[in-house]
Amino acid sequence: MAMNERVAQVLNDQINAEFYSSYLYLTFADYYEDRGLKGFANWYVIQAKEEMDHALAIRRYLLDNDFKPTMEAIAKPDKVFENDLEPLEAGLEHEEYVTGLIHNCYEVANEVHDVRAMRFLDWFVSEQGEEETNARDMITNMKLFGSDPKGLYDLDREYQARVYTQMTALPL
Repeated sequence: MAMNERVAQVLNDQINAEFYSSYLYLTFADYYEDRGLKGFANWYVIQAKEEMDHALAIRRYLLDNDFKPTMEAIAKPDKVFENDLEPLEAGLEHEEYVTGLIHNCYEVANEVHDVRAMRFLDWFVSEQGEEETNARDMITNMKLFGSDPKGLYDLDREYQARVYTQMTALPL
């Protein structure tokens, strides 16, 4: 059965959104690098890699379903931060936005009864829940401990310990 054109298009658009997320998180990492917070920078470099993995997984799904993806231009992130909390807040805001995009992909797949695409998107729906929780936890931790130099140091060390794990295969 050929992939529905609307489903293919929203998934193709999602590839671009995931690449943009990767770019955005690299700018967060750069902000923290400049501040000397290498742990926070590490966290966001890993986030950037995960977003790239998401884009590549969607690309693979489209290719495996006989749809040739179209790579579009990626917008330049334009966020400027005044303090260490702002990137974290922008991260939560962005994850909530991406959750909406994923939900839209799912809704389009549901409308045309594309069960295979819905099953594929189930992983992304769960992942977005985790991403939002992590973003909220980072904000809470910064508000609780970030104003104290020792607390900020401890948070930075904690985030420095995060290790990138390549994404496992998704159900198709």
